[in-house]
Amino acid sequence: MKHWIKRTLFGFAGAAMVAGSLAGCAGQRHGWGGDSADFRARMVERVGSKLELDANQKQKLTVLAEKLQAQREAMRGAGGSGDPRSQFKALFAGNKLDQAGAARLVDEKTTAVRNGSPEIIAAAADFYDNLNAAQQQKVRDFMDRGGRRWSRHG
Repeated sequence: MKHWIKRTLFGFAGAAMVAGSLAGCAGQRHGWGGDSADFRARMVERVGSKLELDANQKQKLTVLAEKLQAQREAMRGAGGSGDPRSQFKALFAGNKLDQAGAARLVDEKTTAVRNGSPEIIAAAADFYDNLNAAQQQKVRDFMDRGGRRWSRHG
């Protein structure tokens, strides 16, 4: 695999895991009901502190967080009601699985991912590629732990 493709994929995966894992942890503790801009600001500050980001890097992380939030909203919005659980439950509402509805739901979610992915990949690459070697290593270490919490020492 070409070196730049690997870097891009690693950058995307790392940044997505960092942002997603922090979002997941925070979502469990504080819920998603709050202000998403406030949540993004807290997440950027936390990651910024752990990675010792400068102002330019924090801005790039903010852009990535905004793109990830937009993708999340596009996924929730795809399929009508905006509530994935209701959308899924509706497939089982009758005597038989709504196969056409299931296929439609998959198509809608896939389209939302396909449409938003180029912007997320570009933002993730921009963020990751602007980290120094030590910061990139911290991201890789975080990924090696399966996206579980940042260590208190690192």
